[in-house]
Amino acid sequence: MLKLENLTKKFGHYTAVNNINLEINSGDLFGFLGPNGAGKTTTIKMIVGLYSPTAGTIYFDCNDVSDDPVNIKRHFGYVPDQPYIYDKLTGKEFLYFSGGLYDLPKNVIKDRIDELVDLMKIGDWLNKRTEEYSQGMKQRITFASAFLHNPKMLVIDEPMIGLDPQSAHIVKQVLQKKAREGMAIFMSTHSLNVAEEICTRVGIINKSQMIFDDTIDVLHNMKKEMERNFEELFIELTQD
Repeated sequence: MLKLENLTKKFGHYTAVNNINLEINSGDLFGFLGPNGAGKTTTIKMIVGLYSPTAGTIYFDCNDVSDDPVNIKRHFGYVPDQPYIYDKLTGKEFLYFSGGLYDLPKNVIKDRIDELVDLMKIGDWLNKRTEEYSQGMKQRITFASAFLHNPKMLVIDEPMIGLDPQSAHIVKQVLQKKAREGMAIFMSTHSLNVAEEICTRVGIINKSQMIFDDTIDVLHNMKKEMERNFEELFIELTQD
């Protein structure tokens, strides 16, 4: 579904992402890990079109994204690390606004909102202005907006930042459900326990280069063979 081929991003003389290769398939819940400054957010911004690659190619369903970026991005859902929500809109108004960006008819948006209210547990807050929302509720409404158009792929940057336990539990359950239904999920996170709990595949980037990309089962076997927990293994792989 998504293929990154020799993907590179430079800012002047600084190389933020260096020649990485990845493939994410339907049903993958891919955890993208790495220390601060390793290149995670830069990679995500290239995938969703906020940055242009310096070199390399991004393919989606075997199509070069740069050939038809607008139409291809209709198949993506994106949740940034600091989502922006219009404070004076209610949750429902924000979802209608988001659906309009994808040219969804109002009756379709209404039906999708009805489904997502139950999925994301946002019913009590739907008609309140988002300026009244907690961080967890803002994150839930942002996920709902990303699911409105039934994307084939969801790209998320640090989904668990500032979430209370209830919101974190809901987000994890929904991500697993969507992956089981065939959605491809690319999730950048610092939460090693979350990656270990819900991801089917894990990739680790360090100093702009990929140093690990395999299934969670392979990672568990490495932990067992090296007699390390995930945190110890991660530190060992990414240490200077």
